[in-house]
Amino acid sequence: MFVDEAIIHVKAGKGGDGIVHFRREKFVPFGGPDGGDGGKGGDVILEVNPSLNTLYHLHRKRNYKAQDGAPGGKQNMTGKSGEDLIIQVPPGTLVYNAESGELLGDLTEKGQRLVVARGGRGGRGNARFATPVHQSPRVAEKGEPAEEVRLRLELRLIADVGIIGVPNAGKSTLLAKVTNAKPKIAPYPFTTLEPNLGVAVLDDELTITIADVPGLIEGAHRGVGLGIEFLKHVQRTKVLIHLLDGTSEDPVADFHQINAEMALFDLNLRKKPQVVALNKIDLPEVRRKAEEICRVLYDQSEIEKVWLISALTGENVQELLYQVVKLLQSLPREETLCEELPVYRVPKDPREFEIIETPEGWRVKGEAIERAAAMTYWEYPQSVRRFQKILQALGVEEALRKAGVQEGDTVFIGEYELEWVE
Repeated sequence: MFVDEAIIHVKAGKGGDGIVHFRREKFVPFGGPDGGDGGKGGDVILEVNPSLNTLYHLHRKRNYKAQDGAPGGKQNMTGKSGEDLIIQVPPGTLVYNAESGELLGDLTEKGQRLVVARGGRGGRGNARFATPVHQSPRVAEKGEPAEEVRLRLELRLIADVGIIGVPNAGKSTLLAKVTNAKPKIAPYPFTTLEPNLGVAVLDDELTITIADVPGLIEGAHRGVGLGIEFLKHVQRTKVLIHLLDGTSEDPVADFHQINAEMALFDLNLRKKPQVVALNKIDLPEVRRKAEEICRVLYDQSEIEKVWLISALTGENVQELLYQVVKLLQSLPREETLCEELPVYRVPKDPREFEIIETPEGWRVKGEAIERAAAMTYWEYPQSVRRFQKILQALGVEEALRKAGVQEGDTVFIGEYELEWVE
């Protein structure tokens, strides 16, 4: 079972108590203090285990506690430190403080560790308090209380390549064709209800990891359908294979919809390199209209090539993968800075907007809606219709009506001036 979020409560070990003790031996009637210190409590540590690809094991067990330190002993013996508790997590795990929302760590590399709760310091025994003036102290310290914290863990798959597309575009079929993954495949939308990860072996020295994640529908950036669950797993990929369904009523509209949804969720997703492929070319009706689909895509975007493939038969799939590898190798090497965690973060909700009435008309201000307007091809009616749907999805259309917009009023969105028509 794939689980990509879990909330757990972790508690480190309490420090061992220091003790009060005096040396008592034959012929040493006035022995000094020899109470030892307590041992340190165990830490709770998260460690990356590459063999894991889900948080299911943490979803089942919610509470974790490290071992307490042992109390000190006589003859200045320090108590045994408590054993650290190591919790295994898959690569790609983001660790948040569940109460404050603070990001504590981003675990991506094999063996990488993060101490999430530190064990308490052992208390000092009375031998540590002896002074020339106070030679027989009857004082010691108890162990330091343990740290405890409630954590929210979020898994974002780490893959070289992500396969994106509308439901039933053939993403799982393509993944199964080129890797050792065995995703569920059936001829209806939303067969894929959870991400799948596979390794494609092109030759003895060349392998790439590929993620197939649930398909997008309109409104995915707001969590409609499987939207946000899909989008967060695409964030870590380096290159995207944008798979178009050749049997769709309008593959070009699907292409623009997917890109719009990604940009509304996180603009960095829209900037990722894409290799566009038209799938199901093995079907005669798709092959017949392929040239026209490619021509429209070339006219409406900066795409230089659309690959015609069949994920079912494998036609042109190998060539597609080599093009992906070529693109991967051309990307600059990512460098992780110690002072900045390598994770995409949206500082505020990009869906928020504000409507201001001005003498000239109505101005709509908001990150998501202004970005959508800037990405719309106004010269193409298809793109304009798509923008109108985004207005509805974000609630801008309804908000304007409530504000009192009338037929013929001017609506300003970013640098664009629109006329309101019912």
